[in-house]
Amino acid sequence: MAQEEKKCCGSGESCCDPKKMLSTLLKVILGLVFLVLGGLAIYKFWPDLLTIIRGGVGLFLLLAGVITLAIAKE
Repeated sequence: MAQEEKKCCGSGESCCDPKKMLSTLLKVILGLVFLVLGGLAIYKFWPDLLTIIRGGVGLFLLLAGVITLAIAKE
């Protein structure tokens, strides 16, 4: 079976739809902005983040222990 190739030159269809390109560009820019803001938030609130992580370690270990005992019971 031969694969069909999309040819847009001369067929009346545009390879680069301006609306689609603009939409993709805006999504990429928005994604980069969110990445920068997330990085800045982690940098600014680092001590608070460590407190949350330290507080969650005990709960995680308790849950892991309960799950391990439930598996061992079977």
